[in-house]
Amino acid sequence: MKLSAFALDFDGTTSVNGTLDSAVRDAIAIARRAGVAVVLVTGRRLDDLHRVAGDLTCFDAIVGENGGTLEFPGRGRRSTLAHPPSPILLEELRRRGVEFAVGDCLVETDAGAASIVLETVRLLELPLVLAFNRGRLMILPQAVAKSTGLRQALRALRLSLHNTVGIGDAENDHDLLDVCEVAAAVEWGSPALRAIADEVIRGTGPAAVAAYMHKVLQQPRLSSAQMGRRHLMLGYELDGEPVSLALRGRTILVAGEPGTGKSWLSGLLCEQLVLQGYCVCVIDPEGDYGSLEALPGVMALGGDDPPPSPRELTRALEHPDVSVVINLSRLTHEEKVSYVKALMPLLNGLRRRTGLPHKILLDEAHYFLADIEHTHLIDPELAGYIIVTYRISMLDEAVRRPSDIVAVVTRETDRQEIDALRAMCRPAPDVAVARRLFSDLQPNEASLLPGPEEAHGTVRRFTFAPRLTEHVRHRSKYLDMPVKDAHAFVFSSADETEVRAHTLKQFVGFLSALPGSRLQGHLHRHDFSRWIQDVFRDRPLAARIRVLETRTTGTDKDEACDALAAIGQAVRARYETPADDNEQTPAVNGHTAENVSVARGMATGGG
Repeated sequence: MKLSAFALDFDGTTSVNGTLDSAVRDAIAIARRAGVAVVLVTGRRLDDLHRVAGDLTCFDAIVGENGGTLEFPGRGRRSTLAHPPSPILLEELRRRGVEFAVGDCLVETDAGAASIVLETVRLLELPLVLAFNRGRLMILPQAVAKSTGLRQALRALRLSLHNTVGIGDAENDHDLLDVCEVAAAVEWGSPALRAIADEVIRGTGPAAVAAYMHKVLQQPRLSSAQMGRRHLMLGYELDGEPVSLALRGRTILVAGEPGTGKSWLSGLLCEQLVLQGYCVCVIDPEGDYGSLEALPGVMALGGDDPPPSPRELTRALEHPDVSVVINLSRLTHEEKVSYVKALMPLLNGLRRRTGLPHKILLDEAHYFLADIEHTHLIDPELAGYIIVTYRISMLDEAVRRPSDIVAVVTRETDRQEIDALRAMCRPAPDVAVARRLFSDLQPNEASLLPGPEEAHGTVRRFTFAPRLTEHVRHRSKYLDMPVKDAHAFVFSSADETEVRAHTLKQFVGFLSALPGSRLQGHLHRHDFSRWIQDVFRDRPLAARIRVLETRTTGTDKDEACDALAAIGQAVRARYETPADDNEQTPAVNGHTAENVSVARGMATGGG
């Protein structure tokens, strides 16, 4: 993810004795010239801060009083984000001889008075919290912290916490660092803060913070050396051990046969990203992700309407709390390919410029990333993609071989695909072992391939975690799904040019358009049922067509025409209605595909 903002603590981190370090001030200027916002987040009262620090217009925003006040110094605007201190509290503290300073919503005193303050708050039954900052104690309204003030500041600037690096040194910086995508603690600060940080800034004072800011500004994306505290839950191993992935700086590849749970699992990942506040753009060629619209901030575009124009999509993705599902199911295959190849460079450009969307999911990726000519559709420097495919072997090496890619696999039985998956493992398992591991997976199971730290050096098999939104499979998508030329149905005869059907829709069309005399031989040889069985692995439909073929063993042309019409009707009836939850659905190019039950709150699959 791209850097969009720094959130800096003041005392002990960027300043000494109330004076902002000159090297830090220079680094702030460079950051802002590069389009990176800088927010000061401090426990100080704003009036006191201005008195000791002087001109602070170098900051885009200032969060004061540990999250209780917000100022935009370049615009002269200040606001209070919480209730003012209780007069009853102030009166009682004076009576007890406690010296204190009062802010817009904060009361500040010496940390040594903590026991008296706590007793007073308890006696008065006030909704207040105590926050320590080294030798000082802050008394604040409940739910006020540096994180809440920073959230308000970034919202006003239309920026995201997930594009933000937070830097702090003391106890009151814990929640500040926790909400930022990258948490950096200074070496000379609190050991407890260093223990929870993603990165530790080595040095002895603010000049080291300036050097760290320069380093971060030179990187194309936020550091992935430490994967961060945010994870995506995948599921559970047989012994109940959770399987999760740290998500920063990674591209996740989800592979496996059609109908074995890929889009269901991918939808699970999208749910968690949305609920953690990430901006996600889902490119949905087959209409499998529409239920995500039930989540807050998710817009569904396309479907029955035309897909969004570049202008419409750019405007939607200006907001860090908005995610978009682009439904391309109404487009032809050629239109989908053309749209996606124009869309991906647009999204990559937006991410380079604004940091949004944080994540891009591309389903049916083998149609769009099959050769080196189209690898520019993926920006390897920013990473952060979720790539979903049932033909991983078709993806160009440049897409599936980066060192930071993480692969999750549902059931797979095709040897070519298994070999491609083995090549992605670090280390690669034995051939026989890999085939057994992948082919034995159940419809609600997947495996995390070895390579990432979370795989523990082996193939980790797990059952899917529950989803919040329901997954709906649309069997109609198989009508337009093209197969390779080698798997196309060939309508041929001794004296006529062959005709090839690459999709089921084409197949049905040729059944009605070609003369019956040309099709009778296929009927008698059971070619139609064999094609459905071998290429699509749709056993129920193949069995039904075989019965129809068997009824036409003679040369009666009317009988053959009736059978051909019945076969076409059987295909349409099978694929033009929604898939039943417990019914097997097809696969393509020799892949098994079974639809499994989808129950709310249960870990079940769908392709």
